[in-house]
Amino acid sequence: MPHITPISSFTDNYTWQIREAGGKIAAFVDPGDAAPIFRVLEEEKIEPVAILLTHHHADHVGGVARLVARYPNIQVFGPGKEPIATITRPVGEGDVVEIPGTRLSFRVMDVPGHTSGHVAYYGHDALFCGDTLFSAGCGRLFEGTPDEMHASLKKIAALPGRTLIYCAHEYTLDNIRFAKWVEPGNLDLLVRETQAFAKIDQDAPTVPSTLAEELATNPFLRTDVPTVVATVEKHAGRRLSGEAEVFATIRRWKDDMY
Repeated sequence: MPHITPISSFTDNYTWQIREAGGKIAAFVDPGDAAPIFRVLEEEKIEPVAILLTHHHADHVGGVARLVARYPNIQVFGPGKEPIATITRPVGEGDVVEIPGTRLSFRVMDVPGHTSGHVAYYGHDALFCGDTLFSAGCGRLFEGTPDEMHASLKKIAALPGRTLIYCAHEYTLDNIRFAKWVEPGNLDLLVRETQAFAKIDQDAPTVPSTLAEELATNPFLRTDVPTVVATVEKHAGRRLSGEAEVFATIRRWKDDMY
């Protein structure tokens, strides 16, 4: 099983370090800043062998060039549909990424919406989903359409409930505040909020969450729940034609509030 730890960067980004328990070979997911990774490599005497990129935004790929310059043999996996110059191994739906020197491997999922070529990596009951799915939320639609993002989230929702969701930002509390507008009667949201505050008070990440937790509390994954649909239709002032339109309305609602 992998040993997965967060590395904080910027104001709210997480780069995820993946290695076998007790191992000294590691992969890194979405290194937007090289400096904190260099510190971890020096402190833990880790050898970096792979980088996994989910999409092209600078806060996810900005540190890759410096890492490659220092470690020229490192393999850089990333979405083949996006223009990222540092990628050495383009990947897409169904590809399998094997971390060199380890027994760890991850299946690639195309999850467009936040960007047009966004990918996620799934394996060992872990999903590295970049900015597609967040704890109690989802990413903004910078390039993709609501239909694309909704389909991507449905694809993720079909994974086992025990799947750990390793998203790329610390947005849990803000997302829960919005989710309570959409589903004020959801008691699971209150539990998650209490748990999130407790972790923040301990200066600990609120992620990962489990997919089961997301299915119970994340409004963007609950577009078929009657109470959610009723609230969203009331907000829209009209009947909505299906889950994709419910999703699009929730996304616009959140965009307008934040």
